[in-house]
Amino acid sequence: MHEVTVSQVASYIEAFAPLGLQESYDNSGLLVGNRQMKVTGILIALDATPSLIDEALKLGANLIITHHPIIFSGLKRLTGSSLTEQVVLAAIKNDLALYCAHTNLDSAWDGVSHRMAAALELANVQVLEPTPDSLLKLVTFAPHSHAAAVRAALFAAGAGHIGNYDQCSFNLEGTGTFRGNEATNPHVGQPGKPHIEPETRIEVVLPRIATKSVLKALGEAHPYEEVAYDLYPLANTNPRTGLGVIGILPQPMDAAQFMQKVRTAFGIPYVRHSQMPATEIQRVALCGGSGASLIGRAVALGAHAFVTADAKYHNFFDAQNQILLVDAGHYETELFTVDIFYELLTKKLPNFAIHKSVIKSNPINYY
Repeated sequence: MHEVTVSQVASYIEAFAPLGLQESYDNSGLLVGNRQMKVTGILIALDATPSLIDEALKLGANLIITHHPIIFSGLKRLTGSSLTEQVVLAAIKNDLALYCAHTNLDSAWDGVSHRMAAALELANVQVLEPTPDSLLKLVTFAPHSHAAAVRAALFAAGAGHIGNYDQCSFNLEGTGTFRGNEATNPHVGQPGKPHIEPETRIEVVLPRIATKSVLKALGEAHPYEEVAYDLYPLANTNPRTGLGVIGILPQPMDAAQFMQKVRTAFGIPYVRHSQMPATEIQRVALCGGSGASLIGRAVALGAHAFVTADAKYHNFFDAQNQILLVDAGHYETELFTVDIFYELLTKKLPNFAIHKSVIKSNPINYY
């Protein structure tokens, strides 16, 4: 098998969960190591800990991939006085690379909350809070003979997705005019002479985070020296990216039955919850990790229950008589990330040494 680099592995993850999806406070991506380093093995976990470093060394894995970033708010010194410093020092000493995909994985389609929905067998799953200001419209013009190739390049680069449809575009035939100066080498026409060319106007929607790759693809596929295009910001929300999800249980159930289903699905002995409603539960909102800020959104969309983690005391008061708030644990709701990474990378690198950590890093214990 050919050599695999840290950069290559990162590109597989970022194609699924682009770094542009991460929240402004986050620190996803390669945190320690050289992007061009040859990878000998990969270890996947939720958290980077000193024991995870030891596990990686025993397995011969020099790339550690986690959901939570070990460096979150910055480092002012490296003395080994904190767990973060110990992990970073050990990684540097042993030439290990540390990579994480955090809130970008939370916001990606089929990310953390989608896996929670699958565990609860929800149907008709949609994003709970779509990412705002995340869409653009690209308008470009190509000669008829190259319109199909230009469209194909734009689609391959990530443009043309609308909901559950792809390769979406609008095309209109018209006439383009131009005149190149003596320094040009035009695809059609002659330098210094006005030219009229039958062209196709092509319109496609694209995620803002894909702008660079889409424009690169446009330039490579288009025959003209100077490619004319316009980019327009859209007020539309992107239904395929954002935090949390909402869906429907196959059958309505009472609150006690639902609570038991949550415990079984996430493998936890206890859940914290607000007052049990008398009404049945069927429409359910979810957000892996700390998602209490989305309670209002879940209520507005008519959810009967909202499952998340790290809910504060007053969040349970806020939920009274509006929604069943269930705190299922930060570790438990985000442990699905290990499977996401593993499934993604084993498809891309089927004969490579990829391991799931056997270490339980949950700092919370139940008695």
